[in-house]
Amino acid sequence: MDTQIMIRDYPKDERPRERFLQYGGESLSNQELLALLLRTGTKEDSVMVLASQLLTRFGGLRLLKDSTIEEMTTIKGIGEAKAVQLAAAMELGRRISNLTYEERYVIRSPEDCANYCMNDMRFLSQEHFVCIYLNTKNQILHKQTIFIGSLNASIVHPREVFKEALRRSAASIICLHNHPSGDPTPSREDIEVTKRLVECGRIMGIEVLDHLVIGEKKYISLKEKGYL
Repeated sequence: MDTQIMIRDYPKDERPRERFLQYGGESLSNQELLALLLRTGTKEDSVMVLASQLLTRFGGLRLLKDSTIEEMTTIKGIGEAKAVQLAAAMELGRRISNLTYEERYVIRSPEDCANYCMNDMRFLSQEHFVCIYLNTKNQILHKQTIFIGSLNASIVHPREVFKEALRRSAASIICLHNHPSGDPTPSREDIEVTKRLVECGRIMGIEVLDHLVIGEKKYISLKEKGYL
């Protein structure tokens, strides 16, 4: 009589997938995590047994991570497709472990900010309103285009500007937009948008440090002009 226990025979709250969803990956054993990657077993062996055989064959994860497709497929029930899935997962893990944080660009002055964005913005044929989100050390966390088109206080809504700031836990913001004409002289709308954003930032505790208007190889800082 076949006494093989299949995944579906486990109580639902003890199945690897359900436990992963409820408690996270750290709650699962190496065998259970491998079973999730393999997904299915064979007529003779459950996916849990296959996962156990993998760990036994390679003596744990240390050697498994360096195993070849050919070595994995020597185990009955591990075909090329399953072996490739496992190898891909191992490669992702390897790449993640090798990730390093690039040194973040620091903005200490309007010139630093202009240099960071000038080449990207000076040739744009439409106005782009861009926000740079900074941490407490004035290092750039993120840059995002918020709006494309002529600036208007009713269109450039603070909600869109500060939503990303909250998501990134930014301490401050620098706003920029380009003038396709090449002349960075701020318009009345530019000044109104700036004042509105500064006011909203003050209420939210996220400082708007500056608003730069980018022209053709030149810029104007609204902070330096006294509008902030």
